[in-house]
Amino acid sequence: MSKQKQPPTNLHNQPESMRNQYARFQPDYESGLTTAQVKERIAQGLTNLPVDTNFKSIPKIIKENTFTYFNLIFLIFTILLVLVQSYHNLTFLPVIVGNILIGIIQEIRSKKILDKLTVLNTTHATVVREGTETAIATKDLVLDDIVLFKAGDQVPADAQVIYGTVKANESLLTGESDEVPKANGDELMSGSFIVSGSCYGRLEKVGADSYISKLTNQAKAMSNEEQSKMIISLNKLVKWVGIFIIPIGITLFSQSYFFNGNSVQKSIVTMEGALIGMIPEGLYLLTTVALALSATRLAREKVLLHNMKSIETLARVNVLCVDKTGTITENEMSVERLVEAKNYHSDDKQKQDLAERVGDFAAAMSEDNATMAAIKAHFSKTSHRKALSFTTFSSVDKFSSVTFDDGTYILGAPEMVLRDQYAQYAGEITPFAETGSRVLVFGRYEGVLTEKLLVNPVIPLGFVLLSNAIRANAKETFTYFSEQDVAIKVISGDNPLTVSHIAKEAGIENADKYVDARELTTPELIAAALKTNAVFGRVTPEQKKSFVEILKKEGNTVAMTGDGVNDILAMKEADCSIAMASGSDATAHAAQVVLLESDFSKMPQVVMEGRRVVNNIERSSSLFLVKNIFSLLMSLFAVIFSITYPLQPSQITLISLFTIGLPSFFLALEQNKQRIHGNFLLNILGKAIPGGVTDMLIVGALVICGTIFRLSPTDISTTATLLLIVVGFMVLYKISSPMNRFRQLIFFSSLAGMLVFSLFFSKLFSLTKISPTSILLLVILFFTAESIFRFLTKISELIGQYIQSVDRTKMTSMRYVCKSLYKFMFKRGPLKTTEDSMS
Repeated sequence: MSKQKQPPTNLHNQPESMRNQYARFQPDYESGLTTAQVKERIAQGLTNLPVDTNFKSIPKIIKENTFTYFNLIFLIFTILLVLVQSYHNLTFLPVIVGNILIGIIQEIRSKKILDKLTVLNTTHATVVREGTETAIATKDLVLDDIVLFKAGDQVPADAQVIYGTVKANESLLTGESDEVPKANGDELMSGSFIVSGSCYGRLEKVGADSYISKLTNQAKAMSNEEQSKMIISLNKLVKWVGIFIIPIGITLFSQSYFFNGNSVQKSIVTMEGALIGMIPEGLYLLTTVALALSATRLAREKVLLHNMKSIETLARVNVLCVDKTGTITENEMSVERLVEAKNYHSDDKQKQDLAERVGDFAAAMSEDNATMAAIKAHFSKTSHRKALSFTTFSSVDKFSSVTFDDGTYILGAPEMVLRDQYAQYAGEITPFAETGSRVLVFGRYEGVLTEKLLVNPVIPLGFVLLSNAIRANAKETFTYFSEQDVAIKVISGDNPLTVSHIAKEAGIENADKYVDARELTTPELIAAALKTNAVFGRVTPEQKKSFVEILKKEGNTVAMTGDGVNDILAMKEADCSIAMASGSDATAHAAQVVLLESDFSKMPQVVMEGRRVVNNIERSSSLFLVKNIFSLLMSLFAVIFSITYPLQPSQITLISLFTIGLPSFFLALEQNKQRIHGNFLLNILGKAIPGGVTDMLIVGALVICGTIFRLSPTDISTTATLLLIVVGFMVLYKISSPMNRFRQLIFFSSLAGMLVFSLFFSKLFSLTKISPTSILLLVILFFTAESIFRFLTKISELIGQYIQSVDRTKMTSMRYVCKSLYKFMFKRGPLKTTEDSMS
């Protein structure tokens, strides 16, 4: 083949205008490219490498964990302390360095495991090279490759059909769910998926040039916005802390140095003591490590997460929409038997003829879906008649046809094939559907089928009965979801009677409440049906999407499972989408969670993992916020009353290490199966505010008393540290309640660590002997702190119960809020709390 010019090598990242200068190959569909031509394309960089990946690169992980806003603040703190030679207050440095290293190491470990699974789950394409069809990873395709496209395949790069016909759904690109016919010369856009038929296409644009790649940046921006409620809440906290610390730090230093007459060293040390207490330095680490560990645990169970958001979303799900095939039942379909229609003659010769006719029909069709694969396997005997034409099955029409010299034969769903005649044959069909069999009508079309539109009657010749085996652990799985108050909605394209019977066998609650989706012609009818029914049959792909949209509008968190191309529209609309890897490539690509072993019984484990990580992060975040709230309030107290902040950075480090850092990390590893309730930010604030306010009140009282009794600054700072340690363990005990062996081990290990470090490393953490007056104040304020903390905790619980019970539509009225809160707190009788209300 002649070439226009010798192109430069390795230009995959060059602009499209430069890549278009290359000579094009024109291979036929039977031979494809030669090995030499493929090597040339690879050398030119004209491969189908993706422009983006699901997971961060190692340099990006290191950069994101190292170069953060708060790490910059800590670097400034370090420089300032070195300049004033206060080296013993650099005790926070090992914690910060440890945070960075743990975050980097854990994310890299998680990345390696997920990358291995991604390689195992890489989307493949059937390519023709050197006259041989071979399955290769889509990233290894090159410009001008000949690719075989079948039903269920997603188009990996822009292509042109050169042989065959298909129907393509371009909804992921255009938003329209119509099935577009594609024949020789037509374009197949990357990102679309094949619904029916098969064809050979030549790749016209690959890699960064393809249509789907040009949408990647937009998709990436959208996915960045789709963060979990937990991450959004944490980002808000960090944002406000980042805004406050700079002006507060400047104010504290100025006040200490210029107004209180302290030295530069003391002013810097006290300022940093306040600001370090305000920074949640371990909170992001905790979140990152917890999410990474969850992803790793699920990866070992052959569950692949395409993004971390899905962990939290699944934990919050209260409606789970499932398809019948591949979720409730196994993917493999089998033919039970062929039953003659009553109006079909029943002598032995004709019986044989009917099976052969179905065999002839199947022989003319491609094996592009599970149904046809089962029919072709069962009806292997044929009369070798030649088909004149055929139309392939689609999820919209729900039938296929083959025309022979003696007429046109139809195979499809009874309601779609028989139409107005269905009632005439319902007595024959319904008994089979009621026993869980999927029924297909095989009949003769009374006329000539020129387009895929049935106008004339279809005369049934027989009924093909098919079935899928119910998954072994289906009943146990659905029982779990029922116990967790997760409503199951079975949304299928099959007969509602059949689906209802199978749903009953699988143990799905309210499986006897079913409806034919063809009757649901308006959003209002769909909304009403969703409230009363659990099984929906004859659902179109567009209706599946509408079901999910309506469920979400009603305030539900919706997860959608599926394995076929007809599930993709609904899966993209759901809060969380789960795909079976044994299904179509397009479905696995569109989903947020992929069950690599196609084992739906893994779903409870995925949900429990989500609950573990969210509940534990919520609990541990409360520990961090206690310190942050105290430091903020104490800083404001110091500014208002023109006093010197009483704590040093080393003392804050000691308090954080054993009352927050270590216990929060280990508590985040604990099993936690509780359902997630309420707003993440309000929940952690409700648990943290009592401890933070208690800390501020007793330390504030200590500073005032210390001024009155003329206590030394070292007495005040050491006594304040001891008080904060006491309150810290009170908060830790409350958050860990009810105690079990694991929590007791964490609590007493942290307590022992605090005692060891306080006694043997007292100088390192600026702890000194205190005077008898300080000891007396310590005892008095300890008992005071216990009472204050208990009272504030009770108030916080009452407010939390009020927020859950109040009419949110009236919350805009401050008068209503105050009045109803007063009634709730003081006129509702004695408080009823459970032992683990704070756990």
